[in-house]
Amino acid sequence: MEHSLASYFRCWFQYEKESHTKVLAALGAVPESLRSSPEYRQAVALMGHILAARTLWLFRLGAIAEGPRDLAPREASLAEVVDQLDAVEAAWTGYFEGLDDSQLLHPVRYRSTEGPWFKSTVVDILTQLFGHSSYHRGQVALLLRSIGAEPATTDFIFWTRQSIAPPEPAPGPARPA
Repeated sequence: MEHSLASYFRCWFQYEKESHTKVLAALGAVPESLRSSPEYRQAVALMGHILAARTLWLFRLGAIAEGPRDLAPREASLAEVVDQLDAVEAAWTGYFEGLDDSQLLHPVRYRSTEGPWFKSTVVDILTQLFGHSSYHRGQVALLLRSIGAEPATTDFIFWTRQSIAPPEPAPGPARPA
């Protein structure tokens, strides 16, 4: 197993891919009668926003030629978000395949959505990428619960932990007969 910071980010990306797939499955499992609710539409829009932001960061990193048209899509359908997820994750997969530790501290110059220019390291950008998704996945879970739907479980520890046998009890003092 590779032990590098870049491999850690690749692992984190795998977790994110699986989490997003679970969230989209949870959205797809919502009964049709609840899909016209403002909460459901907002949950789908939040997933669209996550993907738009990921597209923007790919653009800022120079991995794709064009950024997103809209960072806050309000009217996206679940099918459109699913299609967008596949495209965005394929682009990120390509980015992570070429990533090594030597690139992580490189500064990236970019223009914010408000207009000013900034620079951040690749590590900072990837940390933002994952934190941003986690934040919005939590909002999606809350919205789904509010309409009585079941959200996906996407906690990182559930993804990483492994079942093991319980430890043997420690020998205790002998009991008198």
